This record gives sequence, structure tokens and C-alpha cells, in this order.
Amino acid sequence: MSSKAAQPEQLWLSGNEALALGAHEAGVKVASGYPGTPSTEILENLSGYQGVYTEWAPNEKVGLEVAIGAAFAGARALATMKHVGLNVAADPLFTASYTGVRGGLVIIVADDPSMHSSQNEQDSRNYAYAAKLPMLEPSDPAEAKEFLKLAYELSERFDTPVLLKSCTRVAHVKGVVKPGKLAKSKVKVGLEKMPAKLVMLPGNARARRIAVAERQAQLADFAESFAENRIEWGDRKIGFIAAGTSYLYVKEAFPKATVLKLGLINPLPAGLLKELAAGVKKVIVVEELDPFLETQIKAMGIKCQGKELLPAIGEFNSAIVRQAVTGKPGPTGFAPVPVVPRPPNMCAGCPHRGVFYNLSRLKVFVSGDIGCYTLGFLPPLSAMDACVCMGASISMAHGMAKALGDAGKGKIVAVIGDSTFIHSGITGLINSVYNKDYSTVIILDNRITGMTGHQPNPASGSTLMGEPANEINFEELCRAIGVKHVRTVNPQDMKATYEVLKEEIERDEPSVVITRYPCVLIPEEKKRTKHPLHTVIENCTGCQACLRIGCPAIHWHPLEPAQAKKLGYKEKQKGYAQIDEITCVGCGLCLPLCKFKAITKGEGK
Repeated sequence: MSSKAAQPEQLWLSGNEALALGAHEAGVKVASGYPGTPSTEILENLSGYQGVYTEWAPNEKVGLEVAIGAAFAGARALATMKHVGLNVAADPLFTASYTGVRGGLVIIVADDPSMHSSQNEQDSRNYAYAAKLPMLEPSDPAEAKEFLKLAYELSERFDTPVLLKSCTRVAHVKGVVKPGKLAKSKVKVGLEKMPAKLVMLPGNARARRIAVAERQAQLADFAESFAENRIEWGDRKIGFIAAGTSYLYVKEAFPKATVLKLGLINPLPAGLLKELAAGVKKVIVVEELDPFLETQIKAMGIKCQGKELLPAIGEFNSAIVRQAVTGKPGPTGFAPVPVVPRPPNMCAGCPHRGVFYNLSRLKVFVSGDIGCYTLGFLPPLSAMDACVCMGASISMAHGMAKALGDAGKGKIVAVIGDSTFIHSGITGLINSVYNKDYSTVIILDNRITGMTGHQPNPASGSTLMGEPANEINFEELCRAIGVKHVRTVNPQDMKATYEVLKEEIERDEPSVVITRYPCVLIPEEKKRTKHPLHTVIENCTGCQACLRIGCPAIHWHPLEPAQAKKLGYKEKQKGYAQIDEITCVGCGLCLPLCKFKAITKGEGK
């Protein structure tokens, strides 16, 4: 999207699209991050605007450090990540709070209540409090755009990084957004030596710690007059306190109630909170996940209710809020519409499927990682036994090897994707080699970051902005680390993959197996002519061997004895398998599993 293109008066945007527009209008020059649902589309959309450099970093720590460097050079900079990514970026985050900024620096963190696509449920507001940083929380796409522009003003005014908290609902909901004018920072881009401010040796850090305390006091005063913190007076029986999407749930459930809407959620406006409490009979804090607001409000001596009424687990909706407060369900319109469940599964033709089928046959303990391949945990493959966080698979396998000693030889493997290996797996492999274990690391190289929507990574050969890039050579990298046994296989060749895995797992020292085959959903792969396989139904004996790979293109049709006889099967046959030729991509993994010639190539019978 060109910055010179004529803009309509209103746009229909998702929250992530609105944040990208907000970054563009705020004059962001450098944006870096790591893909993670629900934050991914921010940078993808921002990359389409002229005048802003965008990139996918190897991990969130690097992404934030890139943004810090750009801000130190006087440019407005942005870092994006999901909630667990902020854990990875916590080290530079806390110190950047001390250094402050030159150009504005904003960190967008997207939480995922109810864990739609995450390994844990985490409340990022706690980072704002712990790092002593201001945090804004928009409730819809329109606010998301405006709050991001405000964040840059606050960052430069108060010499601080600013956190902007999004969530799954804000990120993905659509709303009306009005384009605005392009802003300009008053800070001149260029290098300026400020070692006392930017070099965090203990002596400098002690002085900066005092500056942070002074900043906190200034922000607390500002919070009282900040326009996005406001009391909406109404019925005074209950005064609600809410921010973000929780504010919208309150307004839907209790449209006539008094509400203190918070836009700046750290630090809190003590004066406004006390004014609300004095003007209503009862105060209820509505917030998802942790009692972040409630705890601080009670510490101010304000009597309120919160988590004794509302759950601390999962997303809210209007019906949940109304039921919690009144004990009665609201109108049916408040409740979400039920949808048909869609069990997660690896795609038809996924190059990871054959690997997990072989690992299941080898009966090893699989230390897993974060990505599409985490679905290898599900039956019928059932071939992942542990998964904690990005990059942990290799380190956990090393810990198991050290705990079990010789008893664990031939029984432990680590499985990690190409993007995750780059993100935080390389250091784990260095540790395995340096401290001498016998684990086998399997790098599932599908040439893309698959789980979050097929973003390029340093092994893909292109950048976020579509430019050609160097591809990391995993074989050379692993050998440089000190791995002596590095093997590369095509995972679609299940027999060869099984033989290589079996041989490497038996070694007495670290080994690496790289399974390389592109994701079937990469645009280049989707353009290739696919020849789906065909089912010769009359040859199927109902043995179900083909079902063991868990391919969504293979459908099982159960039969009653009378149906089986009518169709010409043995009465004892429980059913038959059939390939959906629209879904099938012809990968051929099921071919060697069928011993009765019920699966063939092309149109043959």
C-alpha cells in the first residue's frame, strides 16, 4: 500500500491491519518482530507501506533489540510479538526501561486468552508493572490505530518504551477505522553519543533507576488527565472498571451502567478510581486473566469485587459478565454462536507426517517443540511426549540423557522445526555437543514458518519485504557447532527416513537428522501440478493400515454387516477407507502401507 495512495474516509480493518496503519501514520521507520498468533499480521501489513523498513527477526529478543537500536538512532521504532514472545524479549525490555529512548519505541504484545493458538495463558500486563513501563490497551481496531499513535507521543514525551497490549479478539475482529494524517517526530534521526544514558554499567544504571522512578510519578499524574481514562456516568448501583475488550463486554451486558474505561492501564489513575468509588454503591472490576487491576485498586484502599465473581481462566463474553454479576443469563444474543468443531491435524501431504509415523514405530521418547509438528502428539501418530516452549526440545533431551545415563541410549530424540531451531534451538544444540550427550536432533526443515501462516525465515531464501536473502545451511551450521554425524533425508521417502533415524538414534554421541521437504502450502508448492491418489474400493479389506498416518484426505466409512454384504465385502469387515481426491496432494505416504492394492496412482483401479 503506497503512502501516496488516496485513502477513503473509512476503512474496514482488523485490529492488526489497524495497528499497521497506525504505525505508518505515526511515522515508524524500523519495525522488527517474530511471527506469533495473534500478532503476525501487523508486520505483514506494515511491510506493504512505503517508507518503513520491516523484517522478521530470528526471535523476539533480537526483534526488540533491533527496535531499541533504531530508537537510539532517533527513529520511531516498533517491535511486535505474542505474549510468550515477551518472555524471550524480557532481558532487553527491562534494561530499555532504564535507558529510555531517543526516537519513540513501542512494543506491541498480543495476549491469547483461552489459548486459541498458544501453549499457555499469560497476562502481559504484569510485565508493564514489573518493568515500570506505561501500557495502553485498546478495545477495538479504531482504538488500536489511535492508541498506537498516542504511544509514540508518550514514548518521546516521557523518554520511555511504551507497551501496547492487544489480544486475540482485538487482533482479529473487524471494525470501522478512519485514516488520519501522517505524524512527524520532533527527534532528529542520527547518531548522538549519550553513554551515561545508554551504557548500562552499574554506575550509570543507578542514576537511570532514579530517572525511572521520577518518570513513574510523572506518568501517574498524567494518567489522571489522560483522555482515554474516563468515567462514563450512568446507573450508580454498580460502577464497573474495565479496559480493552472487557469494557465492550460490560457495555453490551449493562448498557446503562456507570463505567470507568481505562486506556492507560499502567500506571493507574488513583484519583479517577476514588472518584468512581465515591459515586457508586458498589465497584466491580472486569478483567480477563489475572486480577491485575483489582489487586492495585484494593491496595489503594478502594473496596471492590473482581475475581470472586468473574473467572481467572479464559476469554470473557457479554454472557459471562452478565451471569457473573447478576447470577442470571442474559439474552441469547450475548452468547457466542456454536460452531462445528474442527480437530487440529497436519495438512494432507505435510512432510512432517512420515517422520512422526516412523518415530512412533521406533518407540522413542520424543522431546518436541512449538510449530505445526506439535500436532504429531495427536492420535493416531501419538509421537510427541513433551513440549514446553520455543527451542526447549533439544535442551530437554539433553537433560533426559544426563538424568538417565546409559539407560537412555537409543531412546531419546528431539524434534524441532527450521524456524524454531533458528529462534532458540541452536544454543541447545551447542550445549548438547559441548556437554556430551547422545541425543539425536531432528530438524524438520519445511523451508518456512508454517504454524503462523507461512512467513519466511533465515533459511527460506527471502525476507519479509520479498527480497532475496541468504539461506542458512543447516548442515554446515551443525558441523561448525561440532556435530560429527549430520544426515539429510527426504521425509516423503518413509523407508529411507526410517533407516536413517534408526541408525542415528543408536549413536553414542550427538547426531542431527535434517528432514527437508517444502510445506505443501507454500505458494510455489501450491502451483505445482498435483496428482491425487485413487481408491480401489473393492480391494479394501478394512485393515485400516492407511489410517495410521492420520492423513485428513483418507476417510473411514464404517459398515454394518448387512451393508458390507450388500457391497460385496465380507460380513465381518467393519468398514472401508477412501481417499478424498480433492484434498489429496499425491504425496504417496499411504501407498506402501496398503498391501492389498486398494490405493493406486492416478485414475487406475
